[in-house]
Amino acid sequence: MGPFTILSIIIIYFGLLILISRVISKKDSSNDSFFKANKNASWYLVAFGMIGTALSGVTFISVPGEVGSPNGEQFKYFQFILGNALGFIVIAKVLLPLYYRLNLTSIYSYIEGRLGLYSYKTSAMIFLISRTIGSAFRLYLVVIVLQRYVFDAFSIPFWLTVLLALAFIFAYTYKSGLKTIIVTDTLQTFFLVSSVFFTIYFICSSLNLNISEAFETVKQSNYSKIFFFEDFVSSRYHFVKQVIGGFFVTIAMVGLDQDLMQKNLSCKNIGEAQKNMFTFTGIFVVINLFFLGVGALLYIYANSHNIGIPTENGVPRTDLLFPEIAFHHFSLVPAVIFLLGLTAATFATTDSALTALTTSFCIDFLDMDKAENLSKANNVHTRYAVHLSFSILMFLVIIVFNAINDASVVSMIFRIASYTYGPLLGLYAFGLLLKNLTVHDKLVPFVCITSPFITLLLSINSKALFGDYVFDNELILLNGLITFILLLLISKKAPATVTG
Repeated sequence: MGPFTILSIIIIYFGLLILISRVISKKDSSNDSFFKANKNASWYLVAFGMIGTALSGVTFISVPGEVGSPNGEQFKYFQFILGNALGFIVIAKVLLPLYYRLNLTSIYSYIEGRLGLYSYKTSAMIFLISRTIGSAFRLYLVVIVLQRYVFDAFSIPFWLTVLLALAFIFAYTYKSGLKTIIVTDTLQTFFLVSSVFFTIYFICSSLNLNISEAFETVKQSNYSKIFFFEDFVSSRYHFVKQVIGGFFVTIAMVGLDQDLMQKNLSCKNIGEAQKNMFTFTGIFVVINLFFLGVGALLYIYANSHNIGIPTENGVPRTDLLFPEIAFHHFSLVPAVIFLLGLTAATFATTDSALTALTTSFCIDFLDMDKAENLSKANNVHTRYAVHLSFSILMFLVIIVFNAINDASVVSMIFRIASYTYGPLLGLYAFGLLLKNLTVHDKLVPFVCITSPFITLLLSINSKALFGDYVFDNELILLNGLITFILLLLISKKAPATVTG
């Protein structure tokens, strides 16, 4: 499939999203529509659309690629997914009832009532920084793929590719925000899920395998090991580390993240929100298992056709194997389906993140939900300006990532961004578990700055300090625990009026 064909499909795809946005925004482009989808979203649409948000473009190409990684990862990611599933259940049973009981638009408003103004602003700022960096990085990695296979052929510079991508996303999200995204993400998730199943079908057809034969081929291959119980201390892949990490990453980066929780809060009531969460969890687990299956089949296909892992600056890039096969070895139809899946996974994540960032800033820092500000005539235009500002900020962050152009440095930036959710875990744990205590509010920002740095130091020196122990995703639990302990050190007895 040539670059011109790929570009044409992308333009048509965005045209469809913008058309949907225009139809929805004609009916209502108010702040209530943008922030909460008027609290009348259908739970089944939210559940299905959340898959597109939870599975970024990086997941779409990296999870299959890692199956055949020289590190021997195979299906170890599924252990992490099991931890995710447990985390989603806790979110549905513990956090969602809290958010609905308090009728929150921004989930960080809980911290204001429980711990104070400085704690509230700190938690909101943690989200803004973490989500901006994380979403920019995810978009950056996928834009690199599009640049390599499409835009370089037209001599379009990288910065213009990024600018065009963000301009398209801004165009279909800035008016009705969440209300538009619930519809567009449902469409994008359909493309994403379809691409997974069709990819499996096309590879099986190419290898002359039926479904049962494909299952048996994957099972008997060197790629299908799921559970790793060897060497708990020094292995990052151990079952316990992966499940614990998956559980707490989900609590912090989903349950305490405005992005995915904003969709849950658009449902009519807590019952529908919980149905949404349980349905989403089931689909999420199954679709990730199929992603891993795609990965195994891709490597089996590559080996049978003598296709090597693509390299970049002489370094093997397993995350480029899927696009390499799709664009250069598949026929037109499966290549188009892959492109739609990759585009859907990428932009369903970014559009949702931009909407959540705008919502958090407008509610948490501009107080648009306060009674005295609800009727201000310029609120909608202010929201437009905030949405545009975050689009520009994300553009600048991506340009910085590209300027660094060092895989180890960029990887560390992304990992540090995930560290910042640890303080949110500590703040909410303290607020929910120790209702008889509060904190010296003005000291909380210093706690939330200190904790990630202590965590980073412990991670770097873990082998020396803990007898060759190697941390993986469970670092977020350590980060949250350190935050919790530091909050205890600055705690005091809570006044009777404090609610939790």
